Amino acid sequence: MKTVFNDPIEYSLLLDGENLSVNSLIGKQIQLQHTGAIFCSSCGTKIKKTFQDGLCFKCFQSAPEASECILRPELCRAHLGEGRDIEWEQANHNQPHVVYLAASDTVKVGVTRATQVPFRWMDQGAASAIRLAETPNRYEAGKLEVALKSFFTDKTNWQRMLKNEIDESIDLEEEKWSLHDQLPSDLTEFFSENDEIIQLHYPVEQYPEKIKSLSLDKTPLIEGKLSGIKGQYLLFEDGSVINIRKHTGYEVVILVVN
Repeated sequence: MKTVFNDPIEYSLLLDGENLSVNSLIGKQIQLQHTGAIFCSSCGTKIKKTFQDGLCFKCFQSAPEASECILRPELCRAHLGEGRDIEWEQANHNQPHVVYLAASDTVKVGVTRATQVPFRWMDQGAASAIRLAETPNRYEAGKLEVALKSFFTDKTNWQRMLKNEIDESIDLEEEKWSLHDQLPSDLTEFFSENDEIIQLHYPVEQYPEKIKSLSLDKTPLIEGKLSGIKGQYLLFEDGSVINIRKHTGYEVVILVVN
């Protein structure tokens, strides 16, 4: 799903060459029908299953979008002129990156390309976020993230996120600067002076108390009243949810029942 930073966040899907506002479907009974077809999000080949965000196995092994430094930025070699695809690495990884703190039920540390702020935060369903550091490339951001993992988690608890369990006592600015004296100087040199805390509001009418995760592989026809959207999840009134990003490459027909 594509996102636009607004209050609330706007979501859309590209269907038949046109953008469908997913926000406009909230409160309506909808159907998601998987046709059975899946296509690699990189090369477009028709496949039986996907690997890491919609890739076929060949692209999973060779495409730069699936390189090891996607999940572990500290392994990035773009600044050395190396990588699976040098041109792609230079355009995407040998570029300014942001190390950030995001708040939900706890504080999470993460890394994203500077041009992906605040989209990365919206994708993760963060309640708020702050820039901690700004680095010249992905490798330097990864080094700092590794150091911060001893203080904060780098993973989102997706179930608590979807239940909207938020620790309101978290002060991201205080958390940020409390680290400054605890880290080596070669890392704190990248600390950002920008202390703006971005608040993120999602189009949700009702958060689930209990969650049932759905998959188009097991349930090719999903129907329910859409109660909201958070992160990359569709939330239904009965507590069922589906991760749209997990189904990248799936051919799906969306119908409004009423």
